[in-house]
Amino acid sequence: MSTSLKSKGDAPVSPWRVALSAIATIVIVGLVVVGAFMAMTPSGQTFVQFLNWLFGANTVQLWWYVTRASGIIAYLLLWLSTILGLAVSSKYMDIMLDRMFTYDFHQFISLLSIAFLLIHILVLLVDRYLPYSVAQILIPFISPYRPFWVGIGVISFYIILLVTITFYIKKRIGMHSFRVIHYLSLAGFLGGLLHGFFSGTDTALPAMRIVYYATGLSALFFTVYWVVMVSMHRAEKKRQVVLTVK
Repeated sequence: MSTSLKSKGDAPVSPWRVALSAIATIVIVGLVVVGAFMAMTPSGQTFVQFLNWLFGANTVQLWWYVTRASGIIAYLLLWLSTILGLAVSSKYMDIMLDRMFTYDFHQFISLLSIAFLLIHILVLLVDRYLPYSVAQILIPFISPYRPFWVGIGVISFYIILLVTITFYIKKRIGMHSFRVIHYLSLAGFLGGLLHGFFSGTDTALPAMRIVYYATGLSALFFTVYWVVMVSMHRAEKKRQVVLTVK
């Protein structure tokens, strides 16, 4: 979502962003090292065998599990990015967090959601359970599986990618264009919600239905709040103009 913050080149790097990046890097590297070490121990081998038995990870359906998991994570990150964008625009979280931190975190989450979306998409190329061609992945509505709702997901991905790119070309396109394009993020989230709900194989699970209902309703709340705040701000501006003219 749009914001009146200055661009990255006009403002110092937020210490919160540096700290967040450092913590995220340490956690990721630590998990990889610990996981690699544990996998070489007898207990780790037993755990790996248990996972193979529990999830069938050594079967043809392995990549199908990966694309399902990455899709769910990408959706949750997209929801969080949308909520943060609306919070930045409506100044909802200004009393709790610094706006620069919220903005940087919003941008970071947007990039992270795209990373998981790429995993979700590219894994389908090597999946043997339900293989996809490059054309079926890139072109909407030609998927062999629920083509309409998968096509909505493809379009949503393009929208999310476009919105995220504008973070880095804001100075070139101008603040007005930046804001207009960011309005599309709401359509991107809605498309992701519909794609997950109607084409996801996990939608039948009560837990996933709760996730979709909770994220959808919370996004609706923040959208309504943002619209109200924008309307009030414009009304106040008009009132100030009238008072100035008088």
